Amino acid sequence: MNRSLAMDLFLDLLLLSFSILLICLSWRHSWAANLRRKNLPPGPVGWPIVGNLIQVVLQRRPFMYVVRDLRKIYGPIFTMKMGQRTLVIVSSADLIHEALVQKGPTFASRPPDSPIRLMFSMGKCTINSAEYGPLWRTLRRNFVNELINPARIRQCGWVREWAMANHMARLSRESADLGSVEVMSNCRLTICSILVCLCFGIKLPEAQVKEIEAVLKDVMVMTAPKLPDFLPGLTPFFRRQVGTAKELRKKQLECLLPLVRARKAFVEGGEVGGSEVMSPVGAAYIDSLFGLEPAGRGRLGDEELVTLCSEVMNAGTDTSATTLEWAMLHMVMNQDMQEKLYKEIVEIVGKEGRVQEEDVERMTYMSAVVKETFRRHPPSHFVLSHSTKEEAELGGYTVPEGASVEFYTAWLTEDPSVWKDPGEFRPERFLEGGDGVGVDVTGSRGVKMMPFGVGRRICPAMTLGTLHVHLLLGRMVQGFRWVPLPGAPPDPEETFAFTVVMKNPLRAVILPR
Repeated sequence: MNRSLAMDLFLDLLLLSFSILLICLSWRHSWAANLRRKNLPPGPVGWPIVGNLIQVVLQRRPFMYVVRDLRKIYGPIFTMKMGQRTLVIVSSADLIHEALVQKGPTFASRPPDSPIRLMFSMGKCTINSAEYGPLWRTLRRNFVNELINPARIRQCGWVREWAMANHMARLSRESADLGSVEVMSNCRLTICSILVCLCFGIKLPEAQVKEIEAVLKDVMVMTAPKLPDFLPGLTPFFRRQVGTAKELRKKQLECLLPLVRARKAFVEGGEVGGSEVMSPVGAAYIDSLFGLEPAGRGRLGDEELVTLCSEVMNAGTDTSATTLEWAMLHMVMNQDMQEKLYKEIVEIVGKEGRVQEEDVERMTYMSAVVKETFRRHPPSHFVLSHSTKEEAELGGYTVPEGASVEFYTAWLTEDPSVWKDPGEFRPERFLEGGDGVGVDVTGSRGVKMMPFGVGRRICPAMTLGTLHVHLLLGRMVQGFRWVPLPGAPPDPEETFAFTVVMKNPLRAVILPR
């Protein structure tokens, strides 16, 4: 009897396994046929309902590395089904240029956002998240006219001078106390100080800037893609996460609303409100937002003002600080390169002079170092997600309406057909005779590297961010010689933390020049 029962169970399991195998084979055939029928780009076969989502999750590594491997199999454009979202991954220079430049308006929108991201963006009321249309145009035009124009950059030169003087003094103190300095944390604090002042016209104590920086970092982590983004039906099971997001939003408002209200009081009545220094009326970014009335939204409320200023501080702090850490890594690892840059700085401003905005244009080697850092270590391996409002064609394939179009940009700078020895860090490639001379980082004439995106959604603060990188790099190399920690050489391994950063933050010994 027991033997008969065991045999029945064995046959039942065998039949069940065979049925599952047939279902999987049938699904695989149906999946491939569906891609061909809809003329979608090829891609890995997914599972029922969840598509490729579980396959990605089980790999337990950043999505950028999954895409890098899939590119080798499926080519420069492929499809992934992530739960209820269709992703079209694009990685070749020609296809990126076709989508973002030649067909810019078609691919300039954004995919739907999760409830948590909508909470922090006030319903897509930011330059980065707004749908391609009147709101986006109004916000972007205002930002460029009020914060990025050359006259405003010159007017706010005192902000950078103040922050960089604090930066150099802080490095000296940390070195005296600890024997070495950490690059990323110091650069983040300095750049965030600059951006807080540009946004609110106020010089804040470093302790308060650190608090703002920490809150905004938490916001970035909170708004990173999570499971309910791909399977919205699971949202009720993530109530605790939503509750945590609401608490963080409350903390963000408590942190920044006093700055909004203090600036408003100053603009309206000249009240300083307890701050140390105020920029003149009209010189702070938020001044331009007080009277702004975007189409379809009316006058912006205090929460929208917090959101728009947070966007500037978040985006500008991480990308610039990440670039500086990677640049300083190569200065520490290659003393000859560092010395060459130091000599150029001294030749132009002297040993005691300060690197200013007008000096940067004459520093060709520094410019080459920064460009090579952007090429070899782009802040992210993707630009922000794009989408189409209607079905579109790209590279001979169909891109469905509402699909998330993800541009994998890391391959552009790794392509050996475009760059000689792409894995090497060599600033000379951007000097006369090099393969990087004449590269257009805006992508208008062709795409070889795109650290700021290209087309209509290119980062509007590109010039400001690049200026901050040049000035801080120049000041740090001019003021100190940077050498490795004895017995602890820098580790160039990377990891993903909103931007692509060093897994082990760079620490170095600094020696006064």
